[in-house]
Formats: sequence, C-alpha cells, structure tokens
Amino acid sequence: MIAPAIPLTRWAQGELDALAAMAPGAALPEAGALLAERAMLHGLTVTGNISCRGGCRFHRTRDGWVALNLARPGDSELLPALFHTDAPIDLATGFAALDEAEAVARGRLLGMAIAGLCERPASPALATSAQGLDRPAPHRPPRVLDLSALWAGPLASRLLRLCGGEVTRVESRGREDRLHETDPRHFHRLAEGKRTVALDLRSAAGRDRLAQLIAQADIVIEAARPRALRQLGFDADACVRAQPGLVWLTITGHGIAGEAANWVGFGDDTSVAGGISARLHAETGEIGFVGDAIADPLTGIFAARAALERYRTGHGARLIVAMSGLVNEAVARDPHLSQDLTAWNARRGRPILMPEAVPC
Repeated sequence: MIAPAIPLTRWAQGELDALAAMAPGAALPEAGALLAERAMLHGLTVTGNISCRGGCRFHRTRDGWVALNLARPGDSELLPALFHTDAPIDLATGFAALDEAEAVARGRLLGMAIAGLCERPASPALATSAQGLDRPAPHRPPRVLDLSALWAGPLASRLLRLCGGEVTRVESRGREDRLHETDPRHFHRLAEGKRTVALDLRSAAGRDRLAQLIAQADIVIEAARPRALRQLGFDADACVRAQPGLVWLTITGHGIAGEAANWVGFGDDTSVAGGISARLHAETGEIGFVGDAIADPLTGIFAARAALERYRTGHGARLIVAMSGLVNEAVARDPHLSQDLTAWNARRGRPILMPEAVPC
C-alpha cells in the first residue's frame, strides 16, 4: 500500500465518504486532493520546523518547543511584549529563556497564534452550545449562508455546495477575506459556484440584510470569535433557539469555552496544538509540521459532514468545531498514522505531492 502524500488523509477520506453517503450522486474530491490543494497550487515541499508557507515556525524553549505563527500584518510588533523587553528581538534567545507553557500563555494573552508541542486541546472536536427547535426532516438540499473566511469554513460550504446546497457567501465591506489578496487562486477555487453578497456590517442596513439572510438559511457557517458577533448584535445561540431547524456551525481555533474562546488560531498552529507534531516527534525523534496547515482542510471536511448530518435530522443546533480538538481526534483515530508520519518525515525537502499521488 502506498502511503498517502499527507498523513491523516485516510481519516479525512472516511469523513468524506460519510458526507457522500448523505448526498448520493455528489461528485466530491478525494481527501488527498483537498489536503494537498494549496500544495498543488504552489508546488510546496515537505518542510521541517518551518511551515510549508513559511509563516509558522518552531522555537526551542527552556523545556520544550512552541510554534509561533506570524501570519498577520503587525504580529511581529507584539514580540517585545512577548519577551518583556525593548531590546532588539532575537527569537532563539527569547524563547530559550521561557518555559513552553509560559511562552504559550503570554502569546495567547497578547492575541498571538501560538501553540506548545506538548499541550492538550482545550476543547473537544465537536460540542453543542444550544439546541434549537425541530422541524420535519427536510427533503431538499440546504440553503447555506457562509460568513467565514480563509480556508476551513469556505471549504465546508464548498463541499456542501457540491452536495447540492445553495450557498450564499457574505463579504464584509472593509473586512474582506485576506485569502483574496494573499492567495487569489486558492480563494477563487473555494468560492467557485457560490453567490456572493457584499454587506457593510458597520451600517444598520447591512446588519438588517444579514438578519434577513440568516432567517432564510438552513445552515450558517461562521468562524468569528464570540465578541465579534455580539458587537454586530447577533447571538448565535438565540438564533438557533428561535428558528426551527437552523444549524449554526461555528468554526474556532480552540472552542468557545473559557479563556480558549479568545485564543487566536490558524491552520498550522492549531495542528500543533492538536498533537500531530508531538506524534511526529514521538515516532521519528524530529520536530516539524505535518501537512500544509492541515487543521484547515480537516476541519472543513469534518464540519461539512457534521452540519449536513444535523440538517437532515430536522433538529436545529449550534455546533462548535474546535480545530485543535479536531486534529487531536483524528490523530487518536487513524490506525495508519505511525507509518504515514514516518513516510512523511522521510520526504523532507521533496514535493508534498509525489508523482504517484498527484490528483487527476
């Protein structure tokens, strides 16, 4: 058996197979193609302690390792506060003076996307924060409202569209999806076939129109931290309780419970927080990233399956997907992971997509 190009592909294919079973006739991509989609677009290689796109890096601490993701403009400006110094920043020296847990706690308090190699996820893969009103089980594809950005949420709505769903994507004027600028080819692939509505959510008219779109939806997908919705005047749990059959899917880095609700997380760092790099280290003795921001496509696939499964029952609910918890669950359940991680590590410096693994 040829090992898949990216570990956890087999687990992801199981989720896709479950999704396809609910939508007979749907032409869904294979899991290997989805996990390697960005790698295929950019010719990415298997890396070590630097993520495939270079934004996230492992750093040695006094007692372990942390992965720091400087993905956004301005993240580097937080480094003096992270290390409590006004002196020029040397990341190796700064992290070497901190314990892993201390570095992670400081970074998260500052709003940085950071994870410890040995941490455990703060939240499970899937939780329910509100149960909604029931309606008769529907016999039509869902109307999907996508309020998310970047990779995981848009992938979930893309898969639901391929399952027959009617997808409306909301673009917030003044806060457009950064993926449109940083990776336009990937953005357009995720947005293909979706209706786009641009709204100024700073205006009352824009918020009123968003409320109308929510009222017309069967599934809502969003990835905002809790206070962002509240500032716009929307309470997801209240929406679910008021609208029969509504499935509201919230994609987060680390869940919405306690302090973790405010932690920033992207695909590479939440993958580390979910334990995939710790498992790589246990199997090979090497520190490194696994896949390309693997938490993103894994979460998109899992979220689409969970949302459609719930929609088909007619039982409304708000579902909370935590990217770090999801990776942790996949790591625990993939029986082939040890051999796939060993094969991945042996290919450092080579293209992620081996010739025999390039999707047709």
